[in-house]
Amino acid sequence: MKRFAGVVFDAYGTLLDTGSVAAACEHHFPGRGAQLTSLWRVRQLEYSWLRSLMGRYADFWQITADALDYACPALGLHLTPVVRDELLRGYLTLRPFPEVPAALAQLQDQRRMVLSNGTPAMLEAGLAYAGLLPHLDVVLSVAPLGIYKPAPEVYAMATVHLGCAPAEVLFVSANGWDIAGATAFGLTTCWLNRANAPLEQLGVAPAYIVRDLRFVSPTTVSCSV
Repeated sequence: MKRFAGVVFDAYGTLLDTGSVAAACEHHFPGRGAQLTSLWRVRQLEYSWLRSLMGRYADFWQITADALDYACPALGLHLTPVVRDELLRGYLTLRPFPEVPAALAQLQDQRRMVLSNGTPAMLEAGLAYAGLLPHLDVVLSVAPLGIYKPAPEVYAMATVHLGCAPAEVLFVSANGWDIAGATAFGLTTCWLNRANAPLEQLGVAPAYIVRDLRFVSPTTVSCSV
């Protein structure tokens, strides 16, 4: 139990529910919405990792579009330009997970930050739509670096901004691979394991595991495995 220099949150899948686009996917592709939503998200992440490894950066909006352009034909779905635009706009209007606004509000005496792969414009629009911007002090995007998580340079942005050692940052993410990257860098990590998934086998483990963001209290972190 300790106090941190700041609490840093991932955005997509942690604060913002990427599954929010499922309804639009289902509307346009009845019976295939869940499948499309899942493959779209998987390819979005994979493209971010692959572009980082290849040294061929494209911003997260482009990657999101490219992932959709792959997912639809991979599933045998015809994607028109109008539907494509509508589905992409869904990433600007994602819903927050139900407990997120109250959980962020209770941390008002703590430095609250977002560190995300999203572009500044995507994050500004998405966090504003979700009503979360008033609960955040800083929103950091990987865009100035031209590389994605889990590159160490990304997690270093939090320590530079807060002016502290890595262990003094509490990093919260629902993505196991993200938690592994942040832990390897040296941040104190809290895995928001909503899906009760197994631990990633990457040789590192989070300091805390919680099932609900409400377990992050104003001055301490409590653990609920």
